[in-house]
Amino acid sequence: MTSTVRIGALLPTREMAILNDFSIAPLLDFARRAEKLGYDSLWTGDSLVARTRLDPFVVLSAAAAVTERITLGTGALTASLRHPLLGANMVTSLDHASGGDRLVLGLGAGFPMPESEDEFTSVGVPFAGRVGRLDETVRYWKTAWSARTEGAPTVHKGTIWQTEGLDRLAAPATAGGPPLWLAGSDTPRVLARAARLYDGWLPFLPTDTAYAAAWSAIQEQAAAHGRPEGAVTPGLYATVNINPDAAKAKAQLEEYLQGYYGRSLEIMSTFQAYGWGSADDCAEWLAGYIRAGARHIVVRIGSLDPGDQLDQLAEAVLPAVRALV
Repeated sequence: MTSTVRIGALLPTREMAILNDFSIAPLLDFARRAEKLGYDSLWTGDSLVARTRLDPFVVLSAAAAVTERITLGTGALTASLRHPLLGANMVTSLDHASGGDRLVLGLGAGFPMPESEDEFTSVGVPFAGRVGRLDETVRYWKTAWSARTEGAPTVHKGTIWQTEGLDRLAAPATAGGPPLWLAGSDTPRVLARAARLYDGWLPFLPTDTAYAAAWSAIQEQAAAHGRPEGAVTPGLYATVNINPDAAKAKAQLEEYLQGYYGRSLEIMSTFQAYGWGSADDCAEWLAGYIRAGARHIVVRIGSLDPGDQLDQLAEAVLPAVRALV
């Protein structure tokens, strides 16, 4: 496993949508700024109507055009909302738009909330069975992206889809296609799937203790499957709000979550990772996850106006966290 700690920032596509702003220019300014400030990666979420925002493929293509080195990722792409053939072509196109070897796809099966179920229904996809659908999508994509390799299969024969001639699809710029990470929790099924099938794990676990136990289990199971050390990247999706006054930081985070999910911090913090307070407080909180094994942290700034905190994170939190390893 790499000893390097990478830190990414989440593009505020959902935050802008909450404010009824769907313009692209502020997102591109954010992308340029994140790269200039030294962030390692830039991420965006995905939702059609459950938590409305701009399309991640379009946003990341635009971000790729105004940046040079920063990794681009989805956190997370609800892949099952799109037919896997269409999805494979969209991913390949984005891989080329970003120049190759810059794209990471965090994939989610769908957030377990009523609005997510409504979203699946709206595009005619069953919400039940969504986990198996996601895993089959991953196998479908991997077949498609390796189909031009001599001797590799060109047909996907799955439970849901059967497709021939996958070698006719455009080949990705990245050999074998971009890394595919599983965005999920620490249930036994999630850990087993991450260890067996995925290139990374992107959880939002509320404590570093839970993270350490889950990551240990993934490593053991990946080794049992014969996967080499480092085959699974340990990520983390964490939300922070920086303010020297911890009470004000917590209040702003509370307001943010009510706008984002319509739910309280008390509820959301039972299953998602939230940190608040001074820059030192946030750095120490993230440090616990680094010690637990996390090596690529995706930071969502818990504010509807994240610009200033992007700078504070870069100036105070990023160096402190990176210095741990």
